[in-house]
Amino acid sequence: MSTAEASSFAFRPLDPLKDAELVHSWVTHPKAAFWMMQDARLEDVERAYMEIAADPHHDALLGLRDGVPVFLMEKYDPAHRELVGLYDARPGDIGMHFLTPPTDTPVHGFTRAVITAVMAHLFEDPAVERVVVEPDVRNTAVHALNAAVGFVPEREIRKPEKTALLSFCTREQFEKAVTV
Repeated sequence: MSTAEASSFAFRPLDPLKDAELVHSWVTHPKAAFWMMQDARLEDVERAYMEIAADPHHDALLGLRDGVPVFLMEKYDPAHRELVGLYDARPGDIGMHFLTPPTDTPVHGFTRAVITAVMAHLFEDPAVERVVVEPDVRNTAVHALNAAVGFVPEREIRKPEKTALLSFCTREQFEKAVTV
């Protein structure tokens, strides 16, 4: 799968009740350890995503291919969620998380196509100037993916649940990274 195939994804809001069983299977899988929901019960996933659905500063979306959910994406306002007090948020900043589910038949380039689609989706909003991420410092796989789409690490930050690598990607950095 090539990065160009990233445009074949569509997005829809996650339905906390209808989608909970699927998302539960994704976030509790051992390969999703950095999602930090390994021991979550179905009810915990429903509750977590109902809270997100009710939050004006946080959204959860499913990425679809041919109408079928194939990844999870969250976007949030870092001035109000996740990173409050940990860096100076700028107007136009948006935070992002994404998760590709485990599979027995990996498709080469799938995760890179997903992060490319997520970034393109975020930058479709003209108000978004910069995407902010804060993955666990130990998550070297996502650091490589972030770099591939233009993220530049700034520094490590201490969050209650982890030590994170605060990284930023401007629209220009993204466009340069994916058009090379």
